[in-house]
Amino acid sequence: MSKIVVREAHSLTIEEAKNRVGAFDDFINKYGAKLVWKSQTLADIKGMGISGDVKLGGDAVTVTIKLGMMAKAVGVDPVKLEGSVRKRLAKAIAGEPL
Repeated sequence: MSKIVVREAHSLTIEEAKNRVGAFDDFINKYGAKLVWKSQTLADIKGMGISGDVKLGGDAVTVTIKLGMMAKAVGVDPVKLEGSVRKRLAKAIAGEPL
């Protein structure tokens, strides 16, 4: 199982950060996953062959993604995925279109 951890600093309120991370949900939908908010600051990433979470802190957002055997079987490259997550999370937090 591959594990990807991406941290993006911010100076937003928790509510603003949560709203901006919402745009990130569209991106992970491409991988057959979705965000399921458990609280104001924690969302699970759920999908077939992919899991993880999004944690909102006062100064950063941390995305952790775990790729299972199914994701690897369909050719998801963890290195490319990490780069894509890093880029899109930065854009989401900045309020830019993904």
